[in-house]
Amino acid sequence: MDVGQLQRQFIDYTASLFREMKKEWRGFLDDQFTQLRKLQDENNPDFVFEVVSLFFVDSEKLVNNMAKALEQSTVEFKQVDAHVHQFKGSSSSIGAHRVKNVCAAFRSFCEQQNIDGSAGGSIPMVE
Repeated sequence: MDVGQLQRQFIDYTASLFREMKKEWRGFLDDQFTQLRKLQDENNPDFVFEVVSLFFVDSEKLVNNMAKALEQSTVEFKQVDAHVHQFKGSSSSIGAHRVKNVCAAFRSFCEQQNIDGSAGGSIPMVE
């Protein structure tokens, strides 16, 4: 496979992340990711990779912190909400549209102090 084919595949794959998957969910990424890509240049060719890598490292920590907080016998919803709020903000800053939307739904359950998401729907999953 030549470089041109790989570049076309990369462009096609990236475009697919923006396409509408389900009516209520749009693509995985939004225009913020496009803006992030515009910040990358010859002087910093790995900028997007570095930012997204940091996002994944931070996301793992946040998800682990949320899981620990939710496993407590008495759930501190303000603490869980703080983690979800931070996750929502970092997701939004890199253009992870679907993750941001899941966080918004999760925050509403925290506000209701609803641990299982019952009596108001469920937390949508990112597929």
